[in-house]
Amino acid sequence: MIDESVVQRVLGAALRTGGDFAEVFVEDRRVSSARLDDGRVEELTSGRERGAGIRVVVGETTGFAHTADLSEASLRAAAEAAAAAARAGGGGANAAGFTHVSAPSPTLVRIQPEDVAKQTKVELLQRADEATRAVSGSIKQVSVGYADNRRRILVANSDGVWAEDDVVRTRFGVNAVATGDAGMQTGNMSVGNTIGFELFDEQEIEELAREAARRALLKLNARPAPSGTMPVVIKSGGGAVLFHEACGHGLEADAVLKQASVFHGHLGEQVASPLVTIVDTATSEHQWGSAAIDDEGHPAQHNVLIENGVLVGYMWDNLRARTEGRASSGNGRRESYKSLPMVRMTNTYLESGDGDADDIVRSTPNGIYCAGLGGGSVNTATGDFVFGMTEAYLIENGEITEPIREGNLIGNGPEVLKHIDAVASDFDWGWPGMCGKQGQSVPAGMGQPTLRVTELTIGGTAA
Repeated sequence: MIDESVVQRVLGAALRTGGDFAEVFVEDRRVSSARLDDGRVEELTSGRERGAGIRVVVGETTGFAHTADLSEASLRAAAEAAAAAARAGGGGANAAGFTHVSAPSPTLVRIQPEDVAKQTKVELLQRADEATRAVSGSIKQVSVGYADNRRRILVANSDGVWAEDDVVRTRFGVNAVATGDAGMQTGNMSVGNTIGFELFDEQEIEELAREAARRALLKLNARPAPSGTMPVVIKSGGGAVLFHEACGHGLEADAVLKQASVFHGHLGEQVASPLVTIVDTATSEHQWGSAAIDDEGHPAQHNVLIENGVLVGYMWDNLRARTEGRASSGNGRRESYKSLPMVRMTNTYLESGDGDADDIVRSTPNGIYCAGLGGGSVNTATGDFVFGMTEAYLIENGEITEPIREGNLIGNGPEVLKHIDAVASDFDWGWPGMCGKQGQSVPAGMGQPTLRVTELTIGGTAA
Protein backbone atom coordinates (compact mmCIF):
# COMPACT_ATOMS: atom_id res chain seq x y z
CA MET A 1 0.00 0.00 0.00
CA ILE A 2 3.00 2.29 0.71
CA ASP A 3 6.67 1.69 0.00
CA GLU A 4 8.65 0.47 3.03
CA SER A 5 11.33 3.13 2.61
CA VAL A 6 8.67 5.84 2.79
CA VAL A 7 7.23 4.38 5.98
CA GLN A 8 10.70 4.18 7.53
CA ARG A 9 11.32 7.86 6.84
CA VAL A 10 7.89 8.81 8.23
CA LEU A 11 8.55 6.86 11.43
CA GLY A 12 11.97 8.46 11.66
CA ALA A 13 10.38 11.89 11.45
CA ALA A 14 7.97 10.91 14.22
CA LEU A 15 10.76 9.75 16.53
CA ARG A 16 13.20 12.54 15.80
CA THR A 17 11.51 14.99 18.14
CA GLY A 18 11.71 12.68 21.13
CA GLY A 19 9.13 9.99 20.52
CA ASP A 20 9.45 6.68 22.40
CA PHE A 21 7.19 4.81 20.01
CA ALA A 22 5.70 5.62 16.61
CA GLU A 23 3.16 3.85 14.42
CA VAL A 24 1.72 4.25 10.93
CA PHE A 25 -1.72 2.79 10.25
CA VAL A 26 -2.88 2.84 6.62
CA GLU A 27 -6.39 1.89 5.57
CA ASP A 28 -8.13 1.41 2.21
CA ARG A 29 -11.83 0.66 2.64
CA ARG A 30 -14.50 -0.05 0.02
CA VAL A 31 -18.16 -0.26 1.07
CA SER A 32 -21.49 -0.75 -0.61
CA SER A 33 -25.01 -0.99 0.78
CA ALA A 34 -28.59 -1.28 -0.38
CA ARG A 35 -31.87 -0.85 1.47
CA LEU A 36 -35.44 -1.66 0.45
CA ASP A 37 -38.45 -0.31 2.33
CA ASP A 38 -42.01 -1.32 1.51
CA GLY A 39 -41.04 -2.73 -1.87
CA ARG A 40 -38.99 0.27 -3.01
CA VAL A 41 -35.23 0.63 -3.16
CA GLU A 42 -34.55 3.58 -0.86
CA GLU A 43 -30.76 3.40 -0.82
CA LEU A 44 -28.06 2.10 -3.15
CA THR A 45 -24.62 3.41 -2.28
CA SER A 46 -20.96 2.61 -2.70
CA GLY A 47 -17.82 4.40 -1.67
CA ARG A 48 -14.12 4.22 -1.00
CA GLU A 49 -12.00 5.83 1.72
CA ARG A 50 -8.22 5.82 2.04
CA GLY A 51 -5.94 7.41 4.58
CA ALA A 52 -3.38 7.01 7.32
CA GLY A 53 -3.24 7.65 11.04
CA ILE A 54 0.08 8.41 12.76
CA ARG A 55 0.51 7.76 16.47
CA VAL A 56 3.46 8.92 18.56
CA VAL A 57 3.96 8.06 22.23
CA VAL A 58 6.20 10.02 24.59
CA GLY A 59 6.12 8.71 28.13
CA GLU A 60 2.50 8.78 29.24
CA THR A 61 1.36 11.07 26.42
CA THR A 62 0.06 10.05 23.01
CA GLY A 63 -0.08 12.32 19.98
CA PHE A 64 -2.21 11.41 16.98
CA ALA A 65 -2.80 12.88 13.52
CA HIS A 66 -4.43 11.51 10.38
CA THR A 67 -4.49 12.39 6.72
CA ALA A 68 -6.37 11.29 3.61
CA ASP A 69 -3.30 12.17 1.50
CA LEU A 70 -0.88 9.23 1.29
CA SER A 71 1.95 11.20 -0.26
CA GLU A 72 5.24 11.14 1.68
CA ALA A 73 5.08 14.85 2.34
CA SER A 74 1.63 14.63 3.88
CA LEU A 75 2.55 11.56 5.95
CA ARG A 76 5.67 13.29 7.28
CA ALA A 77 3.62 16.37 8.18
CA ALA A 78 1.12 14.19 10.06
CA ALA A 79 3.97 12.41 11.86
CA GLU A 80 5.52 15.70 12.93
CA ALA A 81 2.13 16.99 14.12
CA ALA A 82 1.54 13.82 16.15
CA ALA A 83 5.02 14.06 17.66
CA ALA A 84 4.49 17.68 18.58
CA ALA A 85 1.18 16.83 20.19
CA ALA A 86 2.87 14.11 22.25
CA ARG A 87 5.75 16.31 23.32
CA ALA A 88 8.29 18.25 21.34
CA GLY A 89 11.85 17.74 22.51
CA GLY A 90 15.40 16.86 21.62
CA GLY A 91 16.97 13.54 20.99
CA GLY A 92 17.11 11.37 17.95
CA ALA A 93 16.07 7.89 17.03
CA ASN A 94 15.70 5.96 13.81
CA ALA A 95 13.13 3.37 12.79
CA ALA A 96 14.70 -0.08 12.59
CA GLY A 97 14.22 -2.49 9.71
CA PHE A 98 10.85 -4.20 9.56
CA THR A 99 9.97 -7.78 10.40
CA HIS A 100 6.95 -8.85 8.37
CA VAL A 101 4.26 -10.41 10.54
CA SER A 102 2.95 -13.67 9.11
CA ALA A 103 -0.55 -14.41 10.36
CA PRO A 104 -2.97 -16.86 8.72
CA SER A 105 -6.30 -15.41 7.65
CA PRO A 106 -9.32 -17.00 9.36
CA THR A 107 -11.30 -16.69 6.13
CA LEU A 108 -11.00 -17.37 2.42
CA VAL A 109 -13.09 -15.15 0.17
CA ARG A 110 -14.30 -16.83 -3.02
CA ILE A 111 -16.48 -14.04 -4.45
CA GLN A 112 -15.48 -10.44 -3.89
CA PRO A 113 -18.70 -8.44 -3.33
CA GLU A 114 -17.24 -5.51 -5.27
CA ASP A 115 -17.27 -7.75 -8.37
CA VAL A 116 -21.01 -8.48 -8.02
CA ALA A 117 -23.44 -6.32 -9.98
CA LYS A 118 -25.63 -3.95 -7.98
CA GLN A 119 -28.71 -5.40 -9.65
CA THR A 120 -27.86 -8.81 -8.19
CA LYS A 121 -27.74 -7.31 -4.71
CA VAL A 122 -31.07 -5.55 -5.25
CA GLU A 123 -32.63 -8.83 -6.37
CA LEU A 124 -31.70 -10.32 -2.98
CA LEU A 125 -33.65 -7.53 -1.28
CA GLN A 126 -36.66 -8.08 -3.50
CA ARG A 127 -36.66 -11.84 -2.88
CA ALA A 128 -36.57 -11.28 0.87
CA ASP A 129 -39.37 -8.70 0.71
CA GLU A 130 -41.62 -11.06 -1.26
CA ALA A 131 -40.89 -14.05 1.01
CA THR A 132 -41.63 -12.02 4.16
CA ARG A 133 -44.97 -10.74 2.89
CA ALA A 134 -46.00 -14.18 1.62
CA VAL A 135 -46.05 -15.56 5.17
CA SER A 136 -49.18 -13.67 6.23
CA GLY A 137 -51.44 -10.80 5.31
CA SER A 138 -50.76 -9.43 8.78
CA ILE A 139 -47.24 -8.44 7.68
CA LYS A 140 -47.75 -4.80 6.81
CA GLN A 141 -44.22 -3.41 6.57
CA VAL A 142 -40.92 -4.92 5.49
CA SER A 143 -37.44 -3.41 5.50
CA VAL A 144 -34.47 -5.29 4.05
CA GLY A 145 -30.82 -4.25 4.13
CA TYR A 146 -27.59 -5.43 2.52
CA ALA A 147 -24.02 -4.25 3.15
CA ASP A 148 -20.52 -5.34 2.26
CA ASN A 149 -17.18 -3.98 3.36
CA ARG A 150 -13.63 -4.69 2.16
CA ARG A 151 -10.92 -3.31 4.42
CA ARG A 152 -7.22 -3.51 3.58
CA ILE A 153 -4.82 -2.29 6.27
CA LEU A 154 -1.10 -1.86 6.81
CA VAL A 155 0.42 -1.40 10.27
CA ALA A 156 4.08 -0.48 10.71
CA ASN A 157 5.76 0.78 13.86
CA SER A 158 9.11 1.70 15.38
CA ASP A 159 9.36 -1.71 17.06
CA GLY A 160 9.92 -3.13 13.58
CA VAL A 161 6.43 -4.54 13.04
CA TRP A 162 5.13 -4.63 9.46
CA ALA A 163 1.74 -6.34 9.11
CA GLU A 164 -1.00 -6.31 6.48
CA ASP A 165 -4.52 -7.70 6.28
CA ASP A 166 -7.40 -7.82 3.80
CA VAL A 167 -10.81 -8.46 5.41
CA VAL A 168 -14.17 -8.76 3.66
CA ARG A 169 -17.46 -8.70 5.57
CA THR A 170 -20.95 -9.23 4.16
CA ARG A 171 -24.22 -8.70 6.01
CA PHE A 172 -27.94 -9.03 5.32
CA GLY A 173 -30.96 -8.28 7.51
CA VAL A 174 -34.76 -8.36 7.43
CA ASN A 175 -37.19 -6.43 9.63
CA ALA A 176 -40.88 -7.34 9.53
CA VAL A 177 -43.79 -5.47 11.11
CA ALA A 178 -47.06 -7.29 11.81
CA THR A 179 -50.32 -5.64 12.79
CA GLY A 180 -53.11 -7.22 14.85
CA ASP A 181 -55.07 -6.97 18.09
CA ALA A 182 -51.82 -6.47 20.02
CA GLY A 183 -50.94 -3.47 17.88
CA MET A 184 -47.75 -3.39 15.82
CA GLN A 185 -45.09 -6.02 16.55
CA THR A 186 -41.68 -6.40 14.94
CA GLY A 187 -39.47 -9.34 14.08
CA ASN A 188 -35.84 -9.17 13.02
CA MET A 189 -33.32 -11.57 11.53
CA SER A 190 -29.82 -10.92 10.29
CA VAL A 191 -26.80 -12.83 9.08
CA GLY A 192 -23.25 -11.60 8.67
CA ASN A 193 -19.82 -13.13 8.35
CA THR A 194 -16.25 -12.37 7.45
CA ILE A 195 -16.90 -13.80 4.02
CA GLY A 196 -17.59 -12.74 0.45
CA PHE A 197 -20.77 -12.90 -1.62
CA GLU A 198 -20.67 -16.69 -1.28
CA LEU A 199 -22.55 -16.01 1.97
CA PHE A 200 -25.70 -16.30 -0.13
CA ASP A 201 -24.75 -19.74 -1.39
CA GLU A 202 -24.79 -20.86 2.25
CA GLN A 203 -27.72 -18.81 3.57
CA GLU A 204 -31.20 -19.11 2.08
CA ILE A 205 -32.64 -15.59 1.95
CA GLU A 206 -36.24 -16.79 1.92
CA GLU A 207 -35.70 -18.80 5.10
CA LEU A 208 -34.25 -15.74 6.84
CA ALA A 209 -37.24 -13.67 5.70
CA ARG A 210 -39.81 -16.20 6.88
CA GLU A 211 -38.15 -16.34 10.30
CA ALA A 212 -38.34 -12.54 10.65
CA ALA A 213 -42.04 -12.71 9.79
CA ARG A 214 -42.63 -15.58 12.24
CA ARG A 215 -41.09 -13.56 15.08
CA ALA A 216 -43.33 -10.58 14.36
CA LEU A 217 -46.48 -12.71 14.07
CA LEU A 218 -45.64 -14.60 17.25
CA LYS A 219 -45.86 -11.42 19.30
CA LEU A 220 -49.37 -10.67 18.04
CA ASN A 221 -50.64 -13.57 20.12
CA ALA A 222 -48.16 -13.22 22.98
CA ARG A 223 -49.18 -12.32 26.50
CA PRO A 224 -47.46 -9.52 28.45
CA ALA A 225 -44.35 -10.67 30.28
CA PRO A 226 -44.64 -11.37 34.01
CA SER A 227 -42.55 -9.54 36.59
CA GLY A 228 -40.38 -10.94 39.34
CA THR A 229 -37.26 -13.01 39.99
CA MET A 230 -37.23 -16.47 38.43
CA PRO A 231 -35.03 -18.98 36.57
CA VAL A 232 -34.26 -18.09 32.96
CA VAL A 233 -33.14 -20.53 30.27
CA ILE A 234 -31.34 -18.74 27.44
CA LYS A 235 -31.34 -20.43 24.03
CA SER A 236 -28.01 -21.06 22.28
CA GLY A 237 -26.87 -17.93 20.46
CA GLY A 238 -29.92 -15.99 21.62
CA GLY A 239 -28.43 -14.33 24.67
CA ALA A 240 -24.82 -13.87 23.60
CA VAL A 241 -25.14 -10.08 23.71
CA LEU A 242 -25.70 -10.31 27.47
CA PHE A 243 -22.25 -11.79 28.05
CA HIS A 244 -20.64 -9.43 25.54
CA GLU A 245 -22.03 -6.32 27.18
CA ALA A 246 -22.38 -7.25 30.85
CA CYS A 247 -19.14 -9.22 31.17
CA GLY A 248 -16.92 -8.69 28.12
CA HIS A 249 -16.38 -4.95 28.47
CA GLY A 250 -15.37 -5.41 32.08
CA LEU A 251 -12.56 -7.73 30.93
CA GLU A 252 -10.96 -5.10 28.68
CA ALA A 253 -7.69 -3.89 30.17
CA ASP A 254 -8.39 -0.15 29.85
CA ALA A 255 -11.41 -0.46 32.15
CA VAL A 256 -9.46 -2.73 34.49
CA LEU A 257 -6.45 -0.40 34.78
CA LYS A 258 -8.73 2.56 35.51
CA GLN A 259 -10.41 0.44 38.20
CA ALA A 260 -13.67 0.99 36.33
CA SER A 261 -14.36 -2.74 36.08
CA VAL A 262 -15.94 -5.11 38.58
CA PHE A 263 -13.22 -7.60 37.61
CA HIS A 264 -10.35 -5.36 38.74
CA GLY A 265 -8.07 -7.08 41.24
CA HIS A 266 -9.69 -10.52 40.92
CA LEU A 267 -7.21 -12.42 38.73
CA GLY A 268 -6.93 -16.00 39.89
CA GLU A 269 -10.18 -15.84 41.83
CA GLN A 270 -13.43 -17.73 41.30
CA VAL A 271 -15.69 -15.14 39.68
CA ALA A 272 -18.21 -17.45 38.00
CA SER A 273 -19.80 -20.86 38.17
CA PRO A 274 -17.32 -23.72 37.48
CA LEU A 275 -19.43 -24.41 34.37
CA VAL A 276 -18.37 -21.08 32.83
CA THR A 277 -15.45 -20.64 30.44
CA ILE A 278 -15.38 -17.38 28.47
CA VAL A 279 -13.10 -16.85 25.48
CA ASP A 280 -12.31 -13.99 23.12
CA THR A 281 -10.83 -14.97 19.78
CA ALA A 282 -10.31 -13.42 16.37
CA THR A 283 -9.23 -16.77 14.89
CA SER A 284 -12.67 -18.38 14.39
CA GLU A 285 -13.26 -19.08 10.72
CA HIS A 286 -15.61 -16.63 8.98
CA GLN A 287 -16.90 -15.11 12.23
CA TRP A 288 -17.95 -11.47 12.28
CA GLY A 289 -15.11 -10.20 14.49
CA SER A 290 -12.34 -12.34 12.96
CA ALA A 291 -9.19 -11.03 11.24
CA ALA A 292 -5.61 -12.13 10.69
CA ILE A 293 -4.19 -9.22 12.72
CA ASP A 294 -5.53 -6.55 15.04
CA ASP A 295 -5.28 -2.85 14.19
CA GLU A 296 -1.85 -2.61 15.83
CA GLY A 297 -0.31 -5.38 13.71
CA HIS A 298 -0.46 -8.20 16.27
CA PRO A 299 -1.57 -11.66 15.07
CA ALA A 300 -5.08 -12.74 16.02
CA GLN A 301 -5.12 -14.77 19.21
CA HIS A 302 -7.34 -17.15 21.15
CA ASN A 303 -7.62 -15.66 24.65
CA VAL A 304 -9.21 -17.53 27.54
CA LEU A 305 -10.55 -14.94 29.99
CA ILE A 306 -12.48 -17.03 32.50
CA GLU A 307 -11.70 -20.74 32.79
CA ASN A 308 -13.98 -23.06 34.77
CA GLY A 309 -15.17 -20.02 36.67
CA VAL A 310 -11.69 -18.64 37.48
CA LEU A 311 -10.61 -15.25 36.10
CA VAL A 312 -7.38 -16.01 34.21
CA GLY A 313 -6.82 -13.03 31.93
CA TYR A 314 -7.87 -9.73 30.43
CA MET A 315 -7.85 -8.36 26.88
CA TRP A 316 -4.94 -6.05 26.02
CA ASP A 317 -3.98 -3.60 23.33
CA ASN A 318 -0.35 -2.73 22.61
CA LEU A 319 -0.12 0.58 24.48
CA ARG A 320 -1.50 -0.70 27.77
CA ALA A 321 0.42 -3.95 27.47
CA ARG A 322 3.70 -2.00 27.01
CA THR A 323 2.92 0.04 30.11
CA GLU A 324 2.41 -3.15 32.12
CA GLY A 325 5.47 -4.89 30.66
CA ARG A 326 3.52 -7.65 28.99
CA ALA A 327 2.47 -8.74 25.48
CA SER A 328 -0.61 -7.56 23.64
CA SER A 329 -3.42 -10.10 23.39
CA GLY A 330 -4.29 -8.90 19.87
CA ASN A 331 -7.24 -6.79 21.01
CA GLY A 332 -6.14 -3.37 19.75
CA ARG A 333 -8.89 -2.22 17.39
CA ARG A 334 -10.03 1.03 15.80
CA GLU A 335 -12.99 2.13 13.70
CA SER A 336 -10.88 3.69 10.96
CA TYR A 337 -7.56 5.39 10.22
CA LYS A 338 -9.03 8.52 11.81
CA SER A 339 -9.26 6.81 15.20
CA LEU A 340 -6.82 5.77 17.90
CA PRO A 341 -6.82 2.06 18.74
CA MET A 342 -8.20 0.87 22.05
CA VAL A 343 -8.89 -2.43 23.78
CA ARG A 344 -11.84 -4.11 22.07
CA MET A 345 -13.44 -7.54 21.91
CA THR A 346 -13.36 -9.59 18.69
CA ASN A 347 -15.53 -12.74 18.97
CA THR A 348 -16.47 -13.31 22.60
CA TYR A 349 -18.28 -16.43 23.66
CA LEU A 350 -19.16 -18.80 26.48
CA GLU A 351 -17.95 -22.34 25.73
CA SER A 352 -20.21 -25.38 25.49
CA GLY A 353 -20.79 -27.67 28.43
CA ASP A 354 -21.96 -31.28 28.40
CA GLY A 355 -25.63 -30.77 29.24
CA ASP A 356 -28.67 -31.36 27.01
CA ALA A 357 -30.75 -28.32 26.06
CA ASP A 358 -34.08 -30.18 26.31
CA ASP A 359 -33.15 -31.63 29.68
CA ILE A 360 -32.34 -28.15 30.98
CA VAL A 361 -35.86 -27.00 30.10
CA ARG A 362 -37.48 -30.14 31.50
CA SER A 363 -35.65 -29.67 34.80
CA THR A 364 -36.94 -26.10 35.14
CA PRO A 365 -40.41 -26.30 36.77
CA ASN A 366 -41.32 -22.70 36.05
CA GLY A 367 -39.47 -19.76 34.53
CA ILE A 368 -38.70 -17.96 31.27
CA TYR A 369 -37.25 -19.35 28.05
CA CYS A 370 -35.42 -16.51 26.27
CA ALA A 371 -34.79 -17.26 22.59
CA GLY A 372 -33.50 -13.81 21.71
CA LEU A 373 -32.19 -10.64 23.36
CA GLY A 374 -32.10 -7.20 21.80
CA GLY A 375 -30.71 -3.85 22.81
CA GLY A 376 -29.98 -2.80 26.34
CA SER A 377 -27.68 -0.88 28.63
CA VAL A 378 -24.90 -1.87 31.02
CA ASN A 379 -22.72 -0.15 33.61
CA THR A 380 -19.25 -1.71 33.21
CA ALA A 381 -18.12 -0.39 36.59
CA THR A 382 -20.86 -2.29 38.43
CA GLY A 383 -21.96 -4.88 35.86
CA ASP A 384 -25.63 -3.90 36.22
CA PHE A 385 -27.63 -4.36 33.01
CA VAL A 386 -31.06 -4.21 31.38
CA PHE A 387 -31.76 -6.06 28.11
CA GLY A 388 -34.97 -6.36 26.14
CA MET A 389 -36.19 -9.83 25.17
CA THR A 390 -37.03 -10.01 21.46
CA GLU A 391 -38.41 -13.56 21.66
CA ALA A 392 -39.37 -15.29 24.89
CA TYR A 393 -41.78 -17.88 26.31
CA LEU A 394 -43.07 -19.10 29.64
CA ILE A 395 -41.72 -22.35 31.05
CA GLU A 396 -44.49 -24.17 32.91
CA ASN A 397 -44.06 -27.60 34.49
CA GLY A 398 -40.85 -28.13 32.55
CA GLU A 399 -42.33 -27.26 29.15
CA ILE A 400 -42.05 -24.21 26.89
CA THR A 401 -45.58 -22.85 26.57
CA GLU A 402 -46.97 -19.40 25.76
CA PRO A 403 -44.97 -16.63 24.06
CA ILE A 404 -44.54 -13.38 26.00
CA ARG A 405 -43.68 -9.85 24.93
CA GLU A 406 -42.54 -6.52 26.36
CA GLY A 407 -40.17 -8.07 28.85
CA ASN A 408 -36.68 -7.12 30.06
CA LEU A 409 -33.93 -9.08 31.73
CA ILE A 410 -32.51 -7.10 34.65
CA GLY A 411 -29.45 -8.17 36.59
CA ASN A 412 -25.73 -7.96 37.22
CA GLY A 413 -23.14 -9.53 34.90
CA PRO A 414 -20.84 -11.08 37.53
CA GLU A 415 -23.85 -12.33 39.49
CA VAL A 416 -25.28 -13.96 36.37
CA LEU A 417 -21.97 -15.79 35.87
CA LYS A 418 -22.19 -17.16 39.40
CA HIS A 419 -25.79 -18.30 39.01
CA ILE A 420 -25.36 -20.41 35.87
CA ASP A 421 -26.15 -23.95 36.98
CA ALA A 422 -26.55 -25.74 33.62
CA VAL A 423 -24.73 -25.40 30.29
CA ALA A 424 -25.65 -27.43 27.19
CA SER A 425 -23.47 -28.75 24.38
CA ASP A 426 -25.37 -26.92 21.60
CA PHE A 427 -23.16 -23.85 21.10
CA ASP A 428 -24.26 -21.38 18.44
CA TRP A 429 -23.12 -17.95 17.30
CA GLY A 430 -25.44 -14.99 17.77
CA TRP A 431 -26.33 -12.26 15.29
CA PRO A 432 -23.58 -10.03 13.84
CA GLY A 433 -23.28 -6.88 15.91
CA MET A 434 -21.47 -3.56 15.89
CA CYS A 435 -19.93 -2.80 19.28
CA GLY A 436 -19.78 0.83 20.33
CA LYS A 437 -17.22 2.25 22.73
CA GLN A 438 -16.05 5.83 23.24
CA GLY A 439 -17.59 6.89 19.94
CA GLN A 440 -16.06 4.10 17.88
CA SER A 441 -17.94 1.17 16.37
CA VAL A 442 -16.33 -2.14 15.29
CA PRO A 443 -17.70 -5.56 14.24
CA ALA A 444 -17.94 -7.98 17.16
CA GLY A 445 -19.05 -11.60 17.16
CA MET A 446 -20.66 -13.36 20.12
CA GLY A 447 -22.07 -16.74 20.98
CA GLN A 448 -23.14 -19.16 23.71
CA PRO A 449 -24.82 -22.55 24.25
CA THR A 450 -28.19 -23.03 25.91
CA LEU A 451 -27.80 -22.33 29.62
CA ARG A 452 -29.82 -21.68 32.75
CA VAL A 453 -29.48 -18.81 35.20
CA THR A 454 -31.11 -19.72 38.49
CA GLU A 455 -32.14 -16.16 39.33
CA LEU A 456 -32.85 -13.21 37.04
CA THR A 457 -35.28 -10.35 37.43
CA ILE A 458 -37.91 -10.06 34.73
CA GLY A 459 -39.29 -6.61 34.12
CA GLY A 460 -42.69 -7.22 32.57
CA THR A 461 -46.00 -5.46 32.03
CA ALA A 462 -48.45 -8.15 33.12
CA ALA A 463 -50.88 -6.96 35.78
